[in-house]
Amino acid sequence: MDDTTDPPTPPVEPPAAEPPAAEPPIGRTPLSRRRVLGGLAAIGGISAVNVGGFLWAGGWFTPETLTTTRFTDRFEQVFGRHDGFRRNHAKGVSATGVFTSNGAGTVLSTATVFRPGTTPVTARFSLSGGVPTVADANATVRGLGVLFHMPNGEQWRTAMVNTPVFTDRVPQGFYERLLATEPVPATGQPEPVKLAAFLAKYPETARAMALINKTPPSTDLYNSPFHSLNAFWFTNSAGTTVPVRWTVMPDEPFQPVAGAAHPPGRDYLFDALIAKVAQGPVRWRFLVTVGQPGDPTNDATQPWPADRRQVEVGALMIDSLQTEAPGNARDVNFDPLVLPAGIAPSDDPLLAARSAVYARSYERRTREPHTPSAVDVTTVETRKASYEH
Repeated sequence: MDDTTDPPTPPVEPPAAEPPAAEPPIGRTPLSRRRVLGGLAAIGGISAVNVGGFLWAGGWFTPETLTTTRFTDRFEQVFGRHDGFRRNHAKGVSATGVFTSNGAGTVLSTATVFRPGTTPVTARFSLSGGVPTVADANATVRGLGVLFHMPNGEQWRTAMVNTPVFTDRVPQGFYERLLATEPVPATGQPEPVKLAAFLAKYPETARAMALINKTPPSTDLYNSPFHSLNAFWFTNSAGTTVPVRWTVMPDEPFQPVAGAAHPPGRDYLFDALIAKVAQGPVRWRFLVTVGQPGDPTNDATQPWPADRRQVEVGALMIDSLQTEAPGNARDVNFDPLVLPAGIAPSDDPLLAARSAVYARSYERRTREPHTPSAVDVTTVETRKASYEH
């Protein structure tokens, strides 16, 4: 969204952004491709890396039903085509800051990001969906993508969301859910018969949705936790490999949405975040949860038991926000398979599918004309007086 303890190989050149002319179906990365992924982890620069180009062969999807093109087309079918924007999490704002490691993560992983010290980051806050001008809503899934700029050209990219679990176990389920949950014009809600048939086919999604519905979102972006959801493998200097998931927890007190009316304005979540960062840096504690034998690493719809060991490895601090523009997070593909030495993908089938579809979305949007970002940081000062936070 694969399991390896092999050492990394030297960096390899990134593939061209242009995908193969004859596109095979997306597939799970076999274990024999560990070294390819290890090499990709060392690629430098903040522009997107088409890691997905290495991941199109395999066996998750049947060739007749799903490819990266069809998956990306489904986003456009549901949300429309918006040139220059991501096909999902289209609405967003760029950010910069630092990750400060306390050194505790070195017990789990050899990744240099966990050595004591600071690492600059490029980040992006976003809302799910493919419409960049959509009005903010409390129930919309929130995203936080982070690119860690590590020494020696290594990178770590992670795309997190605020829900405690993911809605889908396999890529085919994600693909079908996009259409099954599409609101119909007459009611603004999904068509009941279609949704019921989908949930009967994918009961794990029904269970995940029930858990998500019991977990209210926070009032703001800056007091929201964000979760990796997918599992990964950490390997330390002794060669010990453990399954992990990670979460960033806000220093700001978590305040759940309790049904009260939100502040006015189309961009109220982003406006509040921008106003908050203007007052000073916003900080999240970075927590790594260590799994035990039997904890699912291939199913993001299932939470791990609450008593699992957690290691606080440092803090993520965001100190600046920018309107999306060339050279900032607008041009970053937060591919979850861009990993440094010491971190490797698990067997979660969503990981390589995410990588491949992100690459296809990136390939399309970078060839399209770009329009201004829907969230303009510079106009917040003139708007924030219109509401009280």
